[in-house]
Amino acid sequence: MSKHKQKENRNVILNHIKNNLKEYVSVIIVFLIGIVLGVIVLNNSNDLQKQELSTYVNDFVTQLNSDVSIDKIQLLKNVLINNLIIVIGLWFIGSTVIGIPIVYAIVAYKGFCLSYSISTILAVLGGSKGICFVLASILPQNIIYIPCILALAVSGIKLYKSIMKDRRIDNIKLEIFRHIFFSLFICILFIIGSIIETYVSSNIIMSISQYL
Repeated sequence: MSKHKQKENRNVILNHIKNNLKEYVSVIIVFLIGIVLGVIVLNNSNDLQKQELSTYVNDFVTQLNSDVSIDKIQLLKNVLINNLIIVIGLWFIGSTVIGIPIVYAIVAYKGFCLSYSISTILAVLGGSKGICFVLASILPQNIIYIPCILALAVSGIKLYKSIMKDRRIDNIKLEIFRHIFFSLFICILFIIGSIIETYVSSNIIMSISQYL
């Protein structure tokens, strides 16, 4: 890809963010609230729940060290299905006028799950080991997943605001088409993230599992 093309793509992204800055700020705030809730819930877990989480993480690490072969094709299918459910769900809910609160709820839930998972790993494996595990198993794909979820949520919010501002049939059709096209683009990025999660993250985890 030429430098000129890269600059054009970067400008398109920057203009998109600039034109929807308020929406991005709102979904980022909701996402951060979900992150904070994840930490709070883990910190307030009782001893039995913490023991169950510790057992789960340690059993997972033990399984990694047992040289059990992983069916990458099946893993990829499962990851793709889970991610496509999120994309289709956000697209469909974002396409409805009454679905915007649910969009925010999904964003908060993703922040909660991410925070809860990371906090659990760090609490069980400790500082250096936990950080290595997080960097290997969670960070690579979520570099793609998180911006995609936020962008898709913003697209749904933008669709809602555009329809409320101009309820002409032609405008509604145009905005829905834009939302569908943008969702398809996000779907492609999710597929790339799924491949990274399956073939990159899993291989890194297997490589470092003996040190955990």
